[in-house]
Amino acid sequence: MVNLKGKVAVVTGASRGVGKGIALGLGEAGATVYITGRTIKKKTDAEKLGGTVFETAEAVTALGGKGIAIQCDHREDSQVEEVFKQVTKESKRIDILVNNAWGGYENMHEGRKFTYFKLFWEQPFWRWDAMFDAGVRAAYISSALAARLMTKTKSGLIVNISFWSAQVYMSNTQYGVSKAAVDKMTEYMAHELKKYNVAAVSLYPGLVRTESIMRHAKDFDMSNSESPQFIGRVVAALASDPSVMKKSGQVLVVAQEALEYGIQDIDGRQPRPLTRKDF
Repeated sequence: MVNLKGKVAVVTGASRGVGKGIALGLGEAGATVYITGRTIKKKTDAEKLGGTVFETAEAVTALGGKGIAIQCDHREDSQVEEVFKQVTKESKRIDILVNNAWGGYENMHEGRKFTYFKLFWEQPFWRWDAMFDAGVRAAYISSALAARLMTKTKSGLIVNISFWSAQVYMSNTQYGVSKAAVDKMTEYMAHELKKYNVAAVSLYPGLVRTESIMRHAKDFDMSNSESPQFIGRVVAALASDPSVMKKSGQVLVVAQEALEYGIQDIDGRQPRPLTRKDF
């Protein structure tokens, strides 16, 4: 079992879904986890999926870590700055930052039209801004604030949650371009952080059993799916790997890293790593 006792993590967008799972995986390893997100009351999120930052924090603590919830809209720089001020004041360090907060998934229906998979010229223009402002830019701002502390302590890991759409067309131009931007940003961040012994990686989950996916589970082949906490276990393993700098700047696949580190999912299964050929 990975041991992250004494380590401090920040996981953005962790009220539910992949972010929550990552927080749980880090909590399971004993870390102190600051959980950020907009949702503080059940089902007040746009898709009414449930989950709050407080519930995630409680679950982290129940697993053996220490969960600390902070309401934060990552589209608002002032709120993000307050998050990192609080972490710095309370913990004096940040060992792990996971940029999971993402925009563009909300309001997929406009009237009766499902617009998410429309051709790029038929897409609402606001979705481009949502992907970049609450996705790419949010990851950049949080990384910059965390790096100011990590470079002083000469250690740390930044994980940017990305996806295969950065490399393979998946029916939404904005999504693919924004994820490709995340991967390139990760590569260049890693280059600048190298001399400070701080690693930055892009991490690709597979098909994750989030609340959103499970709502439409009948439309997916769930036989090779992953729990959200599976991603968290892999992040915990990366954070505890003394050789993680060798992976800095790279795109990593969750299930492949799990095989390398000997990690199984919470149900005991071993998800198969996806490749470009699967899409």
